[in-house]
Amino acid sequence: MPQPWQTDTCIGSWHYDANIFKYHYYKDAASVIRMLVDIVSKNGNLMLSVPLQRDGQPDSDEIKVVGQIGAWLKVNGEAIYATRPWKIYGEGPSTVVAEKGQFDGHADVSNKPFTAEDIRFTQSKKGKTLYATVLEIPKDGKATIKSLAKDSSNWPGIISGVRLVGGGKLKFTRDEDGLHVKLPEKFGGKTAFAFKIQ
Repeated sequence: MPQPWQTDTCIGSWHYDANIFKYHYYKDAASVIRMLVDIVSKNGNLMLSVPLQRDGQPDSDEIKVVGQIGAWLKVNGEAIYATRPWKIYGEGPSTVVAEKGQFDGHADVSNKPFTAEDIRFTQSKKGKTLYATVLEIPKDGKATIKSLAKDSSNWPGIISGVRLVGGGKLKFTRDEDGLHVKLPEKFGGKTAFAFKIQ
């Protein structure tokens, strides 16, 4: 979107519902993280509601979800905080069809599961660093970013380095099919992860 926008969602119901806690129906941290990454890549901001019990305290399931989101942001937050949208918001199967939202506009995020081909882009404020967040862990330990193929109009110059946000330098190759990045052998990511590309 050309202008910044904002959306909100709740991890459970908009008021505290003891049955959601009893039957463990809260949104899991992984789905909220993917939603956040998708929204930020589209120049959006996500407000997340955590309904509180009548004594003003979150329950143990809510604390767990918020803690897992916080742990992910502690590692990958560089690709989210103070970033700006890039030339395109993303690539992959989830970018092909725009789903209708509840009020007949575009849905904030896709209802279909994300894949390892679903990647979202953000960039640093000054535009010198590109972040590519892969929304699902690839089973073969390799990620391909088609939008960064050799001679791509998105990035016509050379790519000097790729790092794992919160980690070290990564091996990569670039050809007509895309930028191919190999994850570390002992990669422990479980939800989504971000590359820092320069």
